Amino acid sequence: MARLFLATFAMLATSEAFQSINNAKLSTFRPPVVVLREAAENNSEANDFITQNYPGLVTLLLKNDAAWKAINESSGTGFTIFAPTSEAFDALGEKKLEQIQDPRNLETAEKMASFHVINEPVSADALFNSGGVNTLGGLIEIERSISGGIFGIGGKEDGGVTLNGAKVIRSKEVANGVVHEVDNLVSPSILWRFMDQLRIPGSQ
Repeated sequence: MARLFLATFAMLATSEAFQSINNAKLSTFRPPVVVLREAAENNSEANDFITQNYPGLVTLLLKNDAAWKAINESSGTGFTIFAPTSEAFDALGEKKLEQIQDPRNLETAEKMASFHVINEPVSADALFNSGGVNTLGGLIEIERSISGGIFGIGGKEDGGVTLNGAKVIRSKEVANGVVHEVDNLVSPSILWRFMDQLRIPGSQ
């Protein structure tokens, strides 16, 4: 079972700890639910839903058997997916997209994929009221999203959340799971540093 970590009132000491988040009762986060395609009624159709609407994510998920299995074999427990939009993948640029596809980077791509799946359903309200969530890849920090201001100063909470800086755009229940569409990858950006570290002898 994935564990949701409630927001704390103080900054934890380590660099990997969650930032202080006020856990006072705030207005409930209810992102717009948009019907992208007909809702699925079973995991097979949930698979189709993801494939049809998030092809870039599917390319990443196919690098990780455990992540794909969590979606397709979750009839009893459900699932949660953080699904970057096609625009988010396009924004990565040609080099990073090629790195994801490169067989030499399979281990890193596999790790990236794991951060986009939870093996139980986590609603938008649950995300809003937590300080972090435990994915197949590990912990992801959750913060309240801010709009307005200049360089992060003077902005105000807009009722949304971000995961590792990726903002949840909309959420939708699909079959026995939840798909949260996000505007960027939610995996830690530091993983990109490990791309191309292992090279096949003689490769260019």
